Amino acid sequence: MALTISLTDKVALVTGGSRGIGRDVARCLAEAGAHVVIASRKADELERSAAELSGLPGRVLPIPCHVGREEQLAALVDATESQLGPVDILVNNAATNIGQGDSLRTDVSMLDKMIDVNVKSAFRLVHRVVPGMMERGGGSIVNMVSISGLEPQAGGLLYSFTKAGLIMLTRSWAREFGPKGVRVNAIAPGLIKTDFSAYYWQDGERQAELVGDQPLPRLGQPEDIGPAAAFLCSDLASFITGQVLVIDGGALA
Repeated sequence: MALTISLTDKVALVTGGSRGIGRDVARCLAEAGAHVVIASRKADELERSAAELSGLPGRVLPIPCHVGREEQLAALVDATESQLGPVDILVNNAATNIGQGDSLRTDVSMLDKMIDVNVKSAFRLVHRVVPGMMERGGGSIVNMVSISGLEPQAGGLLYSFTKAGLIMLTRSWAREFGPKGVRVNAIAPGLIKTDFSAYYWQDGERQAELVGDQPLPRLGQPEDIGPAAAFLCSDLASFITGQVLVIDGGALA
């Protein structure tokens, strides 16, 4: 087998695909030949990212969607299938992180929103695309989790809780869908320099505290994550399922 990631003519759906990790995942998938739908709430950001990613071997199509709303997820899948075809690759990347700080200051409304965006969106999309994958005999799902789902994030109870839940969904889905040819894996990034994680790296002292003890003492970049996602979606990873790939500069070590 040639050591080249090829996703030629595959159809991929990436939530949270307009910036950060999701955008680089979309770039890597399109570079490998996949036709990619990027989805997020802000149409202007999506259009700008799609324009920047034009000219790659695979087409990049922007479709606005609030992943916390079931009807919009249904419309997203319908639009993807009508414009590109059935979904072969699903990357559940969209997430939110609210309620940081003292856990006793969080409330049920915060919990509900975190579950809607971080967990239910993946659950709903899997229910919509996996039956078709199984009928066609294959497909790949990558759930973007976090090392915070493996180890509690200080002041981030709800984020850690939802990411840990997504890890268990990953493993359970892998066991259930594997016999039908559908692989399910997760990527657990450490601190990556994105707008989403700005709180943790904008302050120099806080950043130094978080990454100073890592074996690789630097901030991660979205470009550290995208190639791994493309690999997991490709035939090069055909014997990998139910795994959580940690990409954290050695932080958990």
